[in-house]
Amino acid sequence: MEAELTETAYREPDPSLVTITHITYALHALGLVIGAFGASTVAGAFLFGWPSMIAVIINYVKRGDARGTWLESHFTWQINTFWAALAMACVVFLMGLLLVVVLVGFAIWAIGFFALGCWAVYRIASGWLKLNDRRACSGTPCNCCDASDASITGIETTRYTQRR
Repeated sequence: MEAELTETAYREPDPSLVTITHITYALHALGLVIGAFGASTVAGAFLFGWPSMIAVIINYVKRGDARGTWLESHFTWQINTFWAALAMACVVFLMGLLLVVVLVGFAIWAIGFFALGCWAVYRIASGWLKLNDRRACSGTPCNCCDASDASITGIETTRYTQRR
């Protein structure tokens, strides 16, 4: 099967915005490391630790500056990771709480929060690697791929991606 190349136009982001995106990934990673080597869980430190909370606030504040660039998907990726992790933590907590009377709840908490921590590490690591490669994150809805918007700005770069 031959892969088809598609052309996507993006406005090139300001270099300082790339640096800010690296900082937000580093803050999320710091929260995960604190959870892995500290007294809390990885998921707990990611959701309730200061580094990740600061990173999410920066993501919300700077997301508008990234609109129309390939960095927009990174801001969306990090925000979605945080809120999805919070939702999954609530589900794991409630499921475990319902079954804690028969002791199965403790296993649900242990396995669920471990899996959630692994998922958060994967999301932050894969996003940061894509940032280092100057690629957009996949799986995030983003209106920055419309070539007509990029041509209005007069500043555009062309990226080729494979569609399978």
